[in-house]
Amino acid sequence: MARINTQGAPVDLENPTLIEGFPGVGLVGKIATDHLVDQLEMRYYASVHCEGLPRIGVYRGGDRTVRPPVRLYVSEEHNLLALQSDAPIGAQAAGSVANCVTNWIVDQDATPLYLSGLPAEREDGDPSVYGVATGNAGSLLEDHAVDKPPEDGVITGPTGALINRGAQLGYDTLGLVVECNPQFPDPEAAGILLEEAIAPISGLEIDVDELLERAEEIRAKREQFAQQMQALAQDESSQAQPLRMYQ
Repeated sequence: MARINTQGAPVDLENPTLIEGFPGVGLVGKIATDHLVDQLEMRYYASVHCEGLPRIGVYRGGDRTVRPPVRLYVSEEHNLLALQSDAPIGAQAAGSVANCVTNWIVDQDATPLYLSGLPAEREDGDPSVYGVATGNAGSLLEDHAVDKPPEDGVITGPTGALINRGAQLGYDTLGLVVECNPQFPDPEAAGILLEEAIAPISGLEIDVDELLERAEEIRAKREQFAQQMQALAQDESSQAQPLRMYQ
């Protein structure tokens, strides 16, 4: 049965922002969300049990505690929720997971920021960041000068399913897309996503210096996970694509 089980003391949030970190191309959403959870010292708040999620236990080095692969963290100080995932989500599960998570988001009256990478071979300069929206959330992108996408495209995987569900309901959601390395974890792109879009929209002050300084370490740690992601079919991995590639 689909459910989200809260842990510990209840929280008092008013129209919070939710940052989504399902793994996808470049692992940009996961890296950005993991960084937020660590830097803001967000508290473990809920376990996510949606139909189709892998039934595995996750533990950390130096810690005996086992937790489910998809979890929610909270910072009451920042009126913020974060969805952290340590497992790839297959295409067959994307729809049920999107319905389960969206129902909970709507109940919390939260504004979700869905994160995706756009495979791009870039040589110089920072990666570009684009924003899309469902419902009436597009005004937030205009307010914070997040660029419109330069061409037609699609967002696939669980992140695409979440945005699709938001569109079905007419609910306010934001999709943030950053150009990233198509083959390897890209902490630099995740840092740009945090600085140029997540921080201003959510009203946060986020230091990405440590993220950039540890880019090689993070890349090495996440590379095995990225290989597991590449083993999934292309339509199972969250990523943005030009529409011509999808047709």
